Amino acid sequence: MKDYEEITSFLGEWGPFQKVIFLLLSLSSIPNGYVGMAMVFLADIPPHRCRVPQLNFSGFGLDLNYSIPLQEVKGEVILSRCTRFKEQLDSATGFGNETEGCLDGWEFSKEQYRSTIVTEWDLVCDNAWKTPFTVTIFFFGVLSGSFLSGIISDRYGRRFIFFATLALQTVFSILQAAANSWELFCALYFIVGMGQIANYCAAFILGSELLIRNVRINFASLGVSMCYAIGYTALPMFAWFIRSWRILLIALSIPGFLYIPLWWYIPESPRWLLSQGRVKEAEDIIRAAARKNGITPPDVIFKPEDCEQLMENKESQRLYTWLDLIKTTNIRNITLISIIIWIVISMTYYGMSLNTPNMDGDPYFNCLVAASSEFLGYGSIWLFIRYTPRRFTLPFTMILSGTLLLIIKFIPQDMHALSLTLVMIGKTGVTGAFGFLYLYGTELFPTVVRNMALGATSMASRVGSTVSPYIAYIGTYNKILPYILMGGTTVIAGVLSLLLPETKGEQLPEFINQVKPLRW
Repeated sequence: MKDYEEITSFLGEWGPFQKVIFLLLSLSSIPNGYVGMAMVFLADIPPHRCRVPQLNFSGFGLDLNYSIPLQEVKGEVILSRCTRFKEQLDSATGFGNETEGCLDGWEFSKEQYRSTIVTEWDLVCDNAWKTPFTVTIFFFGVLSGSFLSGIISDRYGRRFIFFATLALQTVFSILQAAANSWELFCALYFIVGMGQIANYCAAFILGSELLIRNVRINFASLGVSMCYAIGYTALPMFAWFIRSWRILLIALSIPGFLYIPLWWYIPESPRWLLSQGRVKEAEDIIRAAARKNGITPPDVIFKPEDCEQLMENKESQRLYTWLDLIKTTNIRNITLISIIIWIVISMTYYGMSLNTPNMDGDPYFNCLVAASSEFLGYGSIWLFIRYTPRRFTLPFTMILSGTLLLIIKFIPQDMHALSLTLVMIGKTGVTGAFGFLYLYGTELFPTVVRNMALGATSMASRVGSTVSPYIAYIGTYNKILPYILMGGTTVIAGVLSLLLPETKGEQLPEFINQVKPLRW
């Protein structure tokens, strides 16, 4: 309804009810922070070389030079990872000069990890392609989850999809730890990806519709985003103490069961109920919230004429499909531009995040630094949201981040600290823009298709995230090219975002005919 926030203003903005919703829905985003990035450690590749049964030696040392050739990797001479010398009995060393593949498997260093999925299923050499493809499978699951969750949520409610996907993510992560093959691991990881994004979107939408005005902005820009960053930051801490991939996965899954009590504290969205014509259920939830806040609600919350207007509005009585996102010129333009921006930001964000294992130094520390930059990104975007227009915030963060990534091309190779600084500032800006998109999306799209629209744009963004592992892989051949690709596309998308309308301080649209036109 057009005056929903005005009608429910008697609840106040920050009572006990709003505090509980803000806290619980924000905390529900913590697992989402480490589920998507867990592959940084689950699939890391330890130093390895061919197994040589004749030597009966499982360590790494100079004695192996007789049986394994040397190769140069990133300027360092190491034992070959994928070949060994053929056995030759008439030779003084027992080996000839001809080489062969690792016919007896591989020996992996135990210095960093007790096990990863790479050591479990020998995902190296000819099977090396399976490691980045595993991440791609996860993002295919995220894409599918974005597609299905929007439809289910707009049809059956925000609360249902929130708890269903929370259970899906937790249970299948545990089953994943028991996988006895790479194929089964990937199949389960696909389902985990579906649950991860669907749960995050459902929590975001539910909180945005239950909270109003400044509290909604703080929830979108700080609440779920900061808790997501907390989960991301917790990942390297878990991985530091748990070096076995199966035990690590179980440890990361168990916290999901702590959210079961939320069922009794988080209600359905009254906005969604009203959009479905279920006025009495919406009133019951609002009255319950008033009691928790110690407020006596009016005898009639929604006046008869308001209810009649709602029931007469055809938009509130029919089921919505993806075609409604391109039904009118205004919503079609918003949808298409949003999809392009989401794809570019997702590609840049995940491309930079997944690249942390390739950076010099300790992988746990690198991941911790990358995760910590999330706090700076979300904190900065919160200030922008409060004090600058929406049409300034998104273009500024994207253009700035893209420009910094492009500048890296002109930095001398020996100035590693300066390059690293530019990369981290660029990632901070992209992180903030990524978090800001969720808030901006809830304000651009109407209630009747809001979750579907957020699911559609999020689904489209997975095109970018699916490509991101391979963008990072290009860096093994050319360190600068990934930054040129990510920086150039981010700048272009930032300029395109200038066309989106201003939504700051305005009522959320309820129906498709209330969507604003572009700002040409």
